[in-house]
Amino acid sequence: MRQNTFIIKNMKKMKILIACEESQAVTKAFRKLGGHEAFSCDILPCSGGHPEWHIQGDVLEQLDKGWDMMIAFPMCTHLAVSGARHFEKKIADGRQQEGIDFFMKMINAPIPKIAVENPIGIMSTKYRKPDQIIQPWQFGDKAQKSTCLWLKGLPKLVPTDIVDKGEFIEFISKKGVKKRQPKWYFDALKNAKTSAERSTLRSKTFQGIADAIAYQWG
Repeated sequence: MRQNTFIIKNMKKMKILIACEESQAVTKAFRKLGGHEAFSCDILPCSGGHPEWHIQGDVLEQLDKGWDMMIAFPMCTHLAVSGARHFEKKIADGRQQEGIDFFMKMINAPIPKIAVENPIGIMSTKYRKPDQIIQPWQFGDKAQKSTCLWLKGLPKLVPTDIVDKGEFIEFISKKGVKKRQPKWYFDALKNAKTSAERSTLRSKTFQGIADAIAYQWG
């Protein structure tokens, strides 16, 4: 508590854009510190309970609004290696290039401090290797999800609470293939009613990481 109070008293007030975030996990973590003007932005309405802190619309229209920092979570559907079996089709119809272009607009935005998040995917070769790969279990959440961070003007995140990697589920797919997935991911796929809901649950930001982003970069 003493350390957090010190941070709050000595931090510089910033205007912070949390791009492509409807959950508001990171937005609320920054707001909890006090002082910062953090706003989520997404084409979807926010589900975090604070519409007054949410900009619903195209985030590209917000990049030149004088932000001090941006934490961006661009859609990974066409970039992540987990969907490599669909790459040929996505290259042919232009969806992958659209994803690459959007990612690059985030990292090249006219904002002094930037972090762009994505899972392991093609941007490591299309752009460059990430500055850091983090896991939820390094920040107090018993789960495994490799998360890449490309940074500009920001230091690497320091792990805050190393815990175990959480449960894994082994199962046989519909095609008869034996698979092993983190339980949180398996549950997200199993419980979601629509593909959009599955995508939202899979891309969740774990609370420990959200808190570390706010305290260490705020």
